Amino acid sequence: MVRNPFKFGTDLWDPSHRFETSWLLSPWALFFCRALISLYAFTTLVFVLAYQCINSPNHCGASQAQFSYFTTLTYWGIAFYFLFAALHTFTYARTGRPLLDRFPRPLQALHSAYYTTIVVYPFVVTIVYWARLYDSHWYKLTYEGWSNISQHALNSVFAFFEIVIPRTDTPPPLHILWLIFVLALYLALAYVTEATKGFYTYDFLDPAKQKGWVAVYVFGIAIGCVILFGVAWGLIRLRKWVTETKLGMQGKFAGPPKMTNEDREIGGKEAISLRGEI
Repeated sequence: MVRNPFKFGTDLWDPSHRFETSWLLSPWALFFCRALISLYAFTTLVFVLAYQCINSPNHCGASQAQFSYFTTLTYWGIAFYFLFAALHTFTYARTGRPLLDRFPRPLQALHSAYYTTIVVYPFVVTIVYWARLYDSHWYKLTYEGWSNISQHALNSVFAFFEIVIPRTDTPPPLHILWLIFVLALYLALAYVTEATKGFYTYDFLDPAKQKGWVAVYVFGIAIGCVILFGVAWGLIRLRKWVTETKLGMQGKFAGPPKMTNEDREIGGKEAISLRGEI
């Protein structure tokens, strides 16, 4: 891996099932929590789209514009991540072997990178919104308050859950490149949105208003993202040290993997082969 950091690796993938287990919760309880978070995130997203279609002056045009915002895209990412994480945890709790273990190695690596975005991007969204975009006046409509709290505050709560509760390992530093690459893709999307729809998703990206400050904001957010990666990495390392090293809480696991028909056939062939050798 030192010689070729972009190699997926050939060692055993996640042998102690860190992505599907917790030091505190049983696999079934972890599945329930992840499924509940996914359900809440999807419900929020669908309700916001429907509400804007019904109540906005341009109707569903406002809903379509939502897909140009980094906040919305990362919230969809949260919804789908917790859906997949719940699925992997469910299969592990039920059979002792998670669905993730059966994936090709590139998809396993992508899941690991996906996890990294979940424990970093929500904090970027929360900090930028409350520090730069929020105008210090609380919302007049209950819907506006709820939707903004859900997407700009609870998103970080969900990210913190994934840092603290599961037994996940520290993400590799190589994922910093992945985080910056996705941010660069979003920056391109923001300017494509302006060229095709005529508006900037965030005013600090408008060079007519911000002049040279646009570059400062862009590089500042990128540097902040790297710093937040370091914070998330440190918190995960601290959680492992406290729970596993100091408290001896190695995790709550499911039973041994259940043998499938395919496993039995392979085992039978191996037994016949061994008898032949003897």
